[in-house]
Amino acid sequence: MLNSYPQELSTGTNNCADTPKTTLNIASRLTSLVRWYRAGEPLRRSSAKRYQLTPHLCLLVSALVTMNITTATAYNPNVESYKLYAHMKLLDDKAYRCLVTLWRLESNWNPKAKNPKSSAFGIPQLLKMTETNPYKQIDLGLKYITHHRIYKGDTCKALDRHKRIGHY
Repeated sequence: MLNSYPQELSTGTNNCADTPKTTLNIASRLTSLVRWYRAGEPLRRSSAKRYQLTPHLCLLVSALVTMNITTATAYNPNVESYKLYAHMKLLDDKAYRCLVTLWRLESNWNPKAKNPKSSAFGIPQLLKMTETNPYKQIDLGLKYITHHRIYKGDTCKALDRHKRIGHY
C-alpha cells in the first residue's frame, strides 16, 4: 500500500520543552543589574543602583502578568481536555471557536464557577444546574444551545447575544 503522507507531522515548533527558551528568552533580556540581583550576591552597590532595579523588576512582573505566568492565575490542566471534548462534540471549527469564547466569558471553563447573582453554575453557566461532572456540563450546555428557540444549535448566535446583553 502506498503511503500518501510520507512527510512527518509537525506542530510547528522544534520541541515543546524548548519553546519557552526560544520564544520568551527573558533571561537574556535582563540587564546586568537584574542578573546580578538574581544571582543572590550581597548588596554592595550604592542605594542609587538599588533604585535602578525597581523599574526593571516592574517590567518583568508586568511581562509575566501579561503572559499569565503568575501564581494568582491558577491554570487548570483539565481545561484543554474540556475544550477537546467540546470540539469533538461540535465537529465544526467556527462553532468551536465561538463556544470557546462564549464559555471563557461565562465561566473561564471552570466547572465549579458560580454566579453570585443567579443560580447559574458550571462551565456553561446554566440556571439551576446541579451537575458537577464537567463533561456532562458540556453536554448539557450544548443541548441548551441546540434546543434554544433563538440559537437553534448555532454557538455563534449565542456568543453574539452574550456580547449584546451580557449572557446567553
